[in-house]
Amino acid sequence: IRPLMVRLFPDVPAHSPAMGAMILNISANALGLGNAATPFGIRAMQELDSLNPEKGTATDAMALFLTINTAGITLLPTTVIALRASAGSANPAGILGTTLFASGCATLVAIAAAKIFQRFSPAPAVQNEKAQNNDQPSGGDTDLMPGDAGYPLWGSALALAFLASLIPLTVIWGRTLSPFVLPSMMLGFLTFGLVRGVRIYETFVEGAREGFQVAVRIIPYLVAILVAVGMFQASGAMTVTVSALGKWTALIGLPADALPMALMRPLSGSGSYGILAATLANPAIGPDSYTGTLVSTLMGSSETTFYVMAVYFGAVQVRRVRHTLLAALTADAAGILFSILACRFFLMG
Repeated sequence: IRPLMVRLFPDVPAHSPAMGAMILNISANALGLGNAATPFGIRAMQELDSLNPEKGTATDAMALFLTINTAGITLLPTTVIALRASAGSANPAGILGTTLFASGCATLVAIAAAKIFQRFSPAPAVQNEKAQNNDQPSGGDTDLMPGDAGYPLWGSALALAFLASLIPLTVIWGRTLSPFVLPSMMLGFLTFGLVRGVRIYETFVEGAREGFQVAVRIIPYLVAILVAVGMFQASGAMTVTVSALGKWTALIGLPADALPMALMRPLSGSGSYGILAATLANPAIGPDSYTGTLVSTLMGSSETTFYVMAVYFGAVQVRRVRHTLLAALTADAAGILFSILACRFFLMG
């Protein structure tokens, strides 16, 4: 996806470690591995901050990256599929189509929103003086050194089309394949590392050491957002909000039983996971009903906006987020609407 990334992020040099970290983060989210995506996202923010001429203020690249992360285009929502299988779904992988449609459309809205809103919130241009002094490439295809541009655009398109073609197969054999998805991915990553000659154990230890240092730095921001979410739930504000809005959202295809997921998903991953498990386990709803499919799609096609912003920006001490929150919430709203459209079409079409 690098040919696409260098066009979306013209201020980030194609050879920069930030580009690689962003690609890894987006790839992990696309595979439904939210926890694995977090370290890559933090690393990407650190590298983007190294290009930031005004520390403490989000650059356009930071805002766009976080907005795309919020939309979270998903090819394989592995966690949700596993939970649906444990809840007795007849077709655990049946949400692949709805999740891909909702997250794909939300990602397009996220990119458009970030690009539009940045015009009303100008920031200093990102400059990489070291790259310029060394005559290194600065992001466009014509400036890339040999071997640094990744695959050509047509090659990337073929690869993405091949991945998309696998979705119908998993829809048909979803129940059979679901238990093998995570073990196969773990074995595949280890095998790929061995083939490439990576010293896997040493690399893991080094990454864990760096991760611990980052964890210490983001703990205050993490505690703050988790306490806020806990207060929102324990105070009864969630119940009051659902009671007030449920009858109105039901008119557009978002029933009251699914509304808590739509409200909690931008706030907390663990909270939304608990809501999903409770909804799927409810005998009156079930995993294969419209509501069960909708909450599964919402879980698989969106991200924890406030959590991600608190952790990622906290890791680099950014306090002025500019248009990031507005663009991210726009992507969240688009994700909800497209999830409703996808589920209504999937169940009624």
